[in-house]
Amino acid sequence: MSLGKLMKQAAKMQQQMEQIQAQLATRTVEATSGGGAVKVIAKCDGTIASIKIDPQALNPADAQIVEDMILTAANQALGQAKEISNSEMGKVTAGLSLPGM
Repeated sequence: MSLGKLMKQAAKMQQQMEQIQAQLATRTVEATSGGGAVKVIAKCDGTIASIKIDPQALNPADAQIVEDMILTAANQALGQAKEISNSEMGKVTAGLSLPGM
């Protein structure tokens, strides 16, 4: 493969990756814990978009339990988001065996 062709292919891949990253920033996943008492929405760019807590779960005596539910739901949502991100990025780099990719 010529250097020029390789550079064109790399530029095209860079453009595709930027488009996918922009799409991932708007795509969301949702996870719940505590039977729905805590709901976390994460963006597929690895950020948390929102956290909702059922007011029934807000007993001060249960603060530790609610914190654990938030942590569980957040980690589940971020895990789902990461899987989607890896899958989408993998589509761009599929079939290439470039060092460092």
